[in-house]
Amino acid sequence: MTVVERFLKYVTYNTQSDETTGTTPSTSGQRVFAEALVDELKEIGLTDISLDGNGYLMATLPANTDKPLPTVGFIAHLDTSPDMSGKDVQPRIVSYQGGDIVLNETENILLSPAQFPELADYVGQDIIVTNGKTLLGADDKAGVASIIAAMDYLKAHPEVEHGRIRIAFTPDEEIGQGADHFDVAKFAADFAYTIDGGQVGELEFENFNAAAAKIHFKGLNVHPGYAKNKMLNAAELAAEFAQWLPAEQRPEHTEGYEGFFHLINMNGTVESATLSYIIRDHDRNLFEQKKALLQTLVGTMNAKHPQSTTLEIRDQYYNMREVVEPRMEIIDLAKRAMEDAGVQPLVRPIRGGTDGARLSFMGLPCPNLFAGGLNFHGRFEFLPIPSLEKAMLTIINIAKNINK
Repeated sequence: MTVVERFLKYVTYNTQSDETTGTTPSTSGQRVFAEALVDELKEIGLTDISLDGNGYLMATLPANTDKPLPTVGFIAHLDTSPDMSGKDVQPRIVSYQGGDIVLNETENILLSPAQFPELADYVGQDIIVTNGKTLLGADDKAGVASIIAAMDYLKAHPEVEHGRIRIAFTPDEEIGQGADHFDVAKFAADFAYTIDGGQVGELEFENFNAAAAKIHFKGLNVHPGYAKNKMLNAAELAAEFAQWLPAEQRPEHTEGYEGFFHLINMNGTVESATLSYIIRDHDRNLFEQKKALLQTLVGTMNAKHPQSTTLEIRDQYYNMREVVEPRMEIIDLAKRAMEDAGVQPLVRPIRGGTDGARLSFMGLPCPNLFAGGLNFHGRFEFLPIPSLEKAMLTIINIAKNINK
């Protein structure tokens, strides 16, 4: 089975995660997919295959040399984003010659270079698209397919010398829980790569420091006809508070290494209101300053309206650069593997998070490599087939280039 055939098969599994269930994996479809992958890994001939109660699948490709080589790991996630339906995905291969691609004629849904100019980079290539009603699932089934196809290739080509290789497929990455129950000791790799990036060539070992914050406002409800000097409207306090944060530090005004405050949810009545934010910054000092600003503003609101406002804040993950930078040979290995595959490495910071960040701080240095897809999490997601094939080849090259 080719890497493309694997991908087209994998996207038929509905594996959307769901942060409301309180289970791991958060949805049964992820377990169904993992169980199907167990059978494939057995067919390929991998060993030490394990699928634990939380839906974490691990396996080993044994070394085919007596050289004392380090153990490398490759990791991808089973789930797709809850942002859009992943049920009944109907992928289609298009030979792209430029212009608009009609995803859904009935509903006039177009994948257009006018809206997505990056399409122009793939003229002359076969690309996989959706029918306009679901996401595609290249995030991260392209990663799953490229890893398994690479293991199949290495198993079938013993002349390619390599050390011990560990692979893992994790649940619930899209809801920030992909590393929650990852057993680093059991995985037993010296370093690893998540295959969870986008555009061909992406190589990422810097990500945001991340926190989540909730600000709660307590009001006092009085009949509005008799409310003068009595009512305290919690919803109004929330609206006022949101305006105190710097507008230039919203996501829509930031790029590159610039951090942000992102208001992701707001709800409220006169009696009670809540603002939910995520806080992001690559720089640890600026990250801490952002959290401190929230504390200061809560104090300001309480000075105006005593005991009206409380803050809950929790760190989610940190910039993996702190862990990976002392091990730059891992990055150099990935760069060489890409170059050997005819890919120009694109080293850039992740304006988001990755399981690799948390795993790095759990003792497993784990930068992120491209899987090839673009426009993740929506109906306009697409996957150039040459990019998927290059992802597979990069994995093979990493395995055979270790310590060369």
